[in-house]
Amino acid sequence: MVTKRVPLRKCTGCGEMKPKKELVRVVRTPEGEILLDLNGRAAGRGAYICRSADCLKIARKAKRLERGFGCAVPDEVYDKMEQELGDEQ
Repeated sequence: MVTKRVPLRKCTGCGEMKPKKELVRVVRTPEGEILLDLNGRAAGRGAYICRSADCLKIARKAKRLERGFGCAVPDEVYDKMEQELGDEQ
């Protein structure tokens, strides 16, 4: 019997390796827009974050998404992401 390998991704907030399905993908689209990709299929550069507001706050404070995407992330985008993550729980 062959066991299926579970894809792991690293949370940009807490730095823990977790199964991809437990994380939310944040994507920078080819047009430069940054948004939450709840389906995990949007085109563009992706970064993963836990489904908790705490990890998002850590990533925001340390500017980890800016470093990962190579561009500035506006405060409005962070606020919208916090709101969407809060709605999920």
